Amino acid sequence: MTATDQKFKGQVAIVTGSSSGIGKACAVYLSQLGANVVVNYSGNEAAANEVLEEIKAGGGNGIVVKADVSREEEVKAMFNQTISTYGRLDILVSNAGLQQDSSFLEMTLQQWQKVIDVNLTGQFLCTREAARQFVAQEKAASESGQATHNELAIGKIILMSSVHDIIPWAGHVNYAASKGGIMMLMKSISQELAPHKIRVNSVSPGAIKTTINKEVWSDPEKYKGLLQLIPYKRIGTPQDVAKAVAWLASDESDYVNGETLYIDGGMTLYPEFADNG
Repeated sequence: MTATDQKFKGQVAIVTGSSSGIGKACAVYLSQLGANVVVNYSGNEAAANEVLEEIKAGGGNGIVVKADVSREEEVKAMFNQTISTYGRLDILVSNAGLQQDSSFLEMTLQQWQKVIDVNLTGQFLCTREAARQFVAQEKAASESGQATHNELAIGKIILMSSVHDIIPWAGHVNYAASKGGIMMLMKSISQELAPHKIRVNSVSPGAIKTTINKEVWSDPEKYKGLLQLIPYKRIGTPQDVAKAVAWLASDESDYVNGETLYIDGGMTLYPEFADNG
């Protein structure tokens, strides 16, 4: 990266669930573009610290903050620590999520509730706190005479969804329901927050090469089967998603609001019909 690549210089970004996978890629990439990054984790502190070390080794800056995004008090504490450290917030990448798979007939209420609590309620709590912070700091800037009064967004929110916000997924109904909920959460808050000059969009990855699906991409036969679902004939990388997130967080996409960007190699193109069904 060069100085001309520092499009987020001076900006502050929270990336939830950034101790591994897609969240890690987003945190590292945003730092390479100049952002001060809050690396959030819930359980693996060592992994989060390794992400921060990678950020610093690349010349970036950040902090590590533990918070379970499904718990309101922990989310508020994470935002308070961010503001205490950096004085402001510019970008939220609401990425934290998990799976607890089960057939529908065998799925327990606990399995359903845990996924909904983290994947959907967690996004509600984080996006609400981010929006409140954006409005508060813009008000403070206006009252102090420091507001720029330009046409650009005062804050950017990117929600991490999945192709399963539109593709049904038997055996994963809790996960698919949470992602479908994220789509309407994103659209509804985007509609409500746009007059405040807050942009809200989401990214929906398809098959991405992370540890969560290593069993599939590390097995030649299973990988071959997976590629049948991807017209582009390759599995995605976390960096593919990170670059899309960075674009949505940048001024280059300032007129993009309330949209879902599918990073899926064409998985949502109904590949089963490629040979006329």
